[in-house]
Amino acid sequence: MTQKLDYLKESPSQTAGPYVHIGCVPNAVGVTGVYAQDLGSALFTGPEPSDAITVKGTVYDGLGSALTDAMIEIWQADANGLYASAQETRGQADPGFTGWGRSAGDLATGEFSFRTCKPGRVPYVDGRDQAPHITFWIVARGINTGLHTRLYFADEVEANALDPVLGRVDPARVGTLLAHPEADGIYRFNIYLQGEGETVFFDM
Repeated sequence: MTQKLDYLKESPSQTAGPYVHIGCVPNAVGVTGVYAQDLGSALFTGPEPSDAITVKGTVYDGLGSALTDAMIEIWQADANGLYASAQETRGQADPGFTGWGRSAGDLATGEFSFRTCKPGRVPYVDGRDQAPHITFWIVARGINTGLHTRLYFADEVEANALDPVLGRVDPARVGTLLAHPEADGIYRFNIYLQGEGETVFFDM
């Protein structure tokens, strides 16, 4: 017998609370002895390659204040455009690179940081090459559902111009998805949740 469920009401949404950090990045918030290092804190499982890069940034709210309780996760291909995934059929991904990272951000400034590599180009669903990019997932206070966005590299001008995803974004807002070189091997990618310069988020 099938029971009708139309009388049930949707429960209220919950934002990310303090236990997110305690459970996901305990070392970052001073809870030691759970993991030797927080999961996702290192994308390289062996020696770093000479062309490793650092991606830094800060998440800002609608008033322009830095969020000090944001948690960021990234997912990307390796330098050859291959994912560390069972679904990867184009070749063997770099065994010394996980492709996944997590950063709690600095508890005083909110700045997150990832030591990673610039990913290679991966195919879109129609076979066209996408520009090098990193997928971001953001949770913090006031966010009921994790936000997805992408980081593209401002110095990949030609690849960005041909990217099938960027081609569907309002040209006036493409800049919100670009990470800019800050120094040799260091890129800055700030994320704005609301207001002027609001980052483009994707419905995933």
